[in-house]
Amino acid sequence: MEYTARYPSPLGDITMASDGTRLIGLWFGGQHYFADSLSSSPTERPDLPVFNLVRAWLDTYFSGQEPSITPPLHLRGSDFRQRVWSLLLTIPYGHTMTYGEIARRLGCRSAQAVGGAVGHNPISLIIPCHRVIGSDGSLTGYAGGLDKKEWLLKMEGCTRIF
Repeated sequence: MEYTARYPSPLGDITMASDGTRLIGLWFGGQHYFADSLSSSPTERPDLPVFNLVRAWLDTYFSGQEPSITPPLHLRGSDFRQRVWSLLLTIPYGHTMTYGEIARRLGCRSAQAVGGAVGHNPISLIIPCHRVIGSDGSLTGYAGGLDKKEWLLKMEGCTRIF
C-alpha cells in the first residue's frame, strides 16, 4: 500500500509519498517524473508518523537551517540510480557538486548517465539533487524547475552559483 500527503512550501505544494513506514517520494507540484514509482491509486494519509518526520525536516530546511535528522527512506530504482542517489546524500548543505564529479566518484564515464539518474531522483530536497550543477557552474537541469533550484541554492547560501 502507498500513501500520500501534502506539504505547503514557500515554493508551492510538495507531495510526500510513503510505503507506510518509509518515505518513497517527495516532489514539487508539476515536477517532471512526478510519481513515476507510485501505484495508480495511493491513499491520502497525512497522519502517518513518517510524514510528521518529513514535515519536521521540511520545516527546518525551509527555515534556512540544515536538518539534523533524515526520515527513513526507501529508494526504488536501478542499482546505478541508487548509487547516484546515495552519493547525492553526501553533498553537504550549502555546497554543490558537478555531474562530472559525481561520475568520477562512481567510476562512471558518462556525466549524462549521472544526469539521468539525478533527474529521476524520487525524493527531492532530502536527496539534494538541486545541489548538482554543470561543470562550468551553471544551473543545468532540475525536474522541479530551474527557478526552484536557484532559490534553494541561494537559501542554502551556496556560493558556487553562476
